[in-house]
Amino acid sequence: MWESTGRFVLKFRFILLLLLLAASLFMGWYATKVQLSYEFSRAIPTDNPKYQTYQTFRNRFGEDGNLLMAGLQTDRFFTASIFNEYALLIEDIRKIEKVEEILCIPTAVQLAKNESTEKLAPQLIFSKFPMSQSDLDSSAAVFRNLPFYRGLLYNPDSSTYLLGIKINKQTLASADRTRVVTAIVQRCETFNKKTGMQLHYSGLPLIRTSVANMVASEMKWFLIGSLVLSAVILLLFFRSVTATLLSLTVVMLGVIWSVGTIVLLGYKITLLTALIPPLIVVIGIPNCIYFLNKYHISYNETGDKNKALVKMISKMGVVTLFCNIAAAIGFAVFALTKSPVLQEFGEVAGINIMVIFLISFILIPAVLSYLPTPKKRHTRYLDNKWLLSVLDKLEIWALDHRKLIYWSTGIVVAMAITGILRLKSEGFILDDLPKTDKIYTDLKFFERNFKGVMPLEILVDTRKKNGLRSNPLKTFESIDSLSSYIASRPDMARPLSIVEGLKFARQAYYDGDSTNYGLPNSFDISFLAAYLNTKADSSTRQNSFTRLVNSFMDSTKRYARVSINMADVGSRRLPGILDTLQRKANQYFDTSKYTVQLTGSSVSFLEGSSFIINGLKESILWAFLLISLCMLYLFRSFRILICSLIPNLIPLIITAGVMGWTGVPLKPSTVLVFSVALGIAIDITIRFLVNYKQELQGKNLPVKQVVIDTIHSTGISIIYTSLVLTAGFIIFCFSGFGGTQALGWLTSLTLIVATLTNLILLPALLIDIIRKKKTALPE
Repeated sequence: MWESTGRFVLKFRFILLLLLLAASLFMGWYATKVQLSYEFSRAIPTDNPKYQTYQTFRNRFGEDGNLLMAGLQTDRFFTASIFNEYALLIEDIRKIEKVEEILCIPTAVQLAKNESTEKLAPQLIFSKFPMSQSDLDSSAAVFRNLPFYRGLLYNPDSSTYLLGIKINKQTLASADRTRVVTAIVQRCETFNKKTGMQLHYSGLPLIRTSVANMVASEMKWFLIGSLVLSAVILLLFFRSVTATLLSLTVVMLGVIWSVGTIVLLGYKITLLTALIPPLIVVIGIPNCIYFLNKYHISYNETGDKNKALVKMISKMGVVTLFCNIAAAIGFAVFALTKSPVLQEFGEVAGINIMVIFLISFILIPAVLSYLPTPKKRHTRYLDNKWLLSVLDKLEIWALDHRKLIYWSTGIVVAMAITGILRLKSEGFILDDLPKTDKIYTDLKFFERNFKGVMPLEILVDTRKKNGLRSNPLKTFESIDSLSSYIASRPDMARPLSIVEGLKFARQAYYDGDSTNYGLPNSFDISFLAAYLNTKADSSTRQNSFTRLVNSFMDSTKRYARVSINMADVGSRRLPGILDTLQRKANQYFDTSKYTVQLTGSSVSFLEGSSFIINGLKESILWAFLLISLCMLYLFRSFRILICSLIPNLIPLIITAGVMGWTGVPLKPSTVLVFSVALGIAIDITIRFLVNYKQELQGKNLPVKQVVIDTIHSTGISIIYTSLVLTAGFIIFCFSGFGGTQALGWLTSLTLIVATLTNLILLPALLIDIIRKKKTALPE
């Protein structure tokens, strides 16, 4: 079958090349339309209750993470020169298109009671600019007398001041967010230069934009790096510019197809899908090496180019097909998970690994048929004395030191299992960024001074329309009790809710006396109840107090929200914190009349991390099962199946052990390693065992001799391929993301160990387990 397929490819090579070119141009056109994804909550399936709660909240109240924050620490804030520059900064930011609102001290208001109407009206505390020092001192005294702003816009204990910038929701979901965020930061940096101070930046808009831009930048540089590194290795290997350019053409077409596939399937570039183009380069180059290596060996044997090409296809077609199937399975199993972001990664990667096989299967033989025959320098690597001596030593080990191999393997595996017992599962929203990165250090600045910026929302459902107006004292007392508990925690800031707004109004009603900043009583509520009846219509939209009250109630007055900023406490602590909050909520609220739900970006992060980790664990099992079925179909032998799986399980165990001993936690970016490494490492096993079977067929030789011949016939290409794969993944170690770095060095470690187990342990197992029984390969 494969020999006839080879003749077909060579016979219709011109037509096949034209079809491949046309299809690649089509995919290239689609690839130009690729876009970045700015959404972080897509790790959760849409039918998940917590996802649905979060979406319902967003539809009812809007985004919970649309504030970009800037913080300033100084004891000179209320000096006229600094404060006036700060006010100018606010005006400059306000002029930026798509900036909707700014929360800051210069625009802070107090409520003043109109004696004739007994109504409260908002008044600017800092009413004119530029301000003289005496006017500023008077206004600052008024501001400090308002407990509402304490912990919200400033921290008096650390002399830290906060600026919150609300950005348009549609803009945050588009590429235009980069322009808006960059413009805001540029205005802030101008303020820094004028005053000699340092603003710190954080908030989900900044974090998401910065991460997305880093992803785009790294995707470009990793792709260039993987191509350059592959080109260098290929030149050193084949000593042929033509062979190098041919291989690079194969992988570049694969990259075009992968990006085009992302667009065709309706996806965008995420932190995961950004890895696919350089992965296609890393996986595609071994195809080229094996095809070219077999072509050179066959040409040396036959001296005829056409016969060598047919033999290359007939011998390497089935091997490369199943190697790519195994690699595709290692990635495609992610599509079986419930996490949308993993499903996208699995679908795109799985499809394009098979596409790279088709490209190499068509392009390499077709182009080689048009090129001159190989020269002696192109095949000189086949007689590399250093590599041949390495293969001789491997032969000695497999024949004469099998017991030592088994004992050494057992000891290393035992140490690895001990390390596995030390593995912990923990992730942080920003733990993939270096601890020295400004985004990370600024986040810690806000955690120290304002207890964090990660949004957590509590949704209080009264279960009936206008429920907030029936028995409001009881409802507000429950919200206030829960808020007081939250504010007492070291990892959560003082919550904002309608209750804080009513406390603010109560203080104003009693002539601004700060001792009256408290929960309304039965007398107060009769006056303040009017503010529960307000609607966000054209007559009230300019009233900032009304706007504040309405932002914490829905239009039906059935739901109230409690908004909290919290620290990035990690996936290990967060479940316990949320459980404690839920128990406290159920304690303060009558569960027969109220439903209290926790939601927001922090809950979405935790649920997303759980789904990704659990999905990745399931994908490893699926990959193991499906690859086992492929091996069983390919070799039709349970003994060979056992021999093939052991050398690939051991590297995974050792890698997990190393993670345990070095303190690398299980998180989405590190669990990803195992399925990917299994799919790629099995490639070495398949090539070794297929060559073993091909050597066995038609020869009446003992197993030992067949193993020796297999080591020498495949060892060189396996070593070179492993070098390419390892070098390709090591590139990821230069990433700015800790998860991508872990993917790089952990996968490289797994591949190095897999190469050793397949060239040392696998031959020993074949000699001891396989009896002299010939098994045919599938036609």
